[in-house]
Amino acid sequence: MRVIGISGSPRRGGNTDLLLAEVMKGATSKGAEVKTIILNDLEISPCQHCDACFEAGVCKVKDDMQMVYKELEKADRIVLASPLHFRGVSAQAKAMIDRCQALWARKYILKKPPLGDNRERKGLFVSVGGMKMANLFEPALATVKAWFSVLNIAYSGDLLFPGVDEKGAIKNYPDALKQAFTAGQRLAEE
Repeated sequence: MRVIGISGSPRRGGNTDLLLAEVMKGATSKGAEVKTIILNDLEISPCQHCDACFEAGVCKVKDDMQMVYKELEKADRIVLASPLHFRGVSAQAKAMIDRCQALWARKYILKKPPLGDNRERKGLFVSVGGMKMANLFEPALATVKAWFSVLNIAYSGDLLFPGVDEKGAIKNYPDALKQAFTAGQRLAEE
């Protein structure tokens, strides 16, 4: 079982990172092999919508996204962790998602499996948002669920924490880190 954690947070050691680290620890405790990718540390250009990927399902832009594609293909479970920015995923996460247009082309233009095979993959979304309001996470959820759907990743759930903004504030939620650890365990067992 290979679990990839993708951090879309620009802030190191913040709430998103703390939650993602616990998810990965939970997966590791069940014997999963894990890897965490920090998108903010990578050079990922935005999608240029050039449609070059329509020919072979490969993006012509050669940057750090090439490594992300390989990791997605190897993964059995994918955890996307992103704080909310204007109720959507962060720019770092959105750039990575948009660059999966090449994988969309594999699936819908070339009629091939987007991640190279048809094995069952599952995904988890982890997010924090500074505000407390109804439907706070809906715009981000729509994006993440669409991304998982295109990549044939079954949506296995989410951990969403409203009212968490200040760095480290997630530690004030008595159960949050435990929930993240348990979610990682469940994901690795599914």
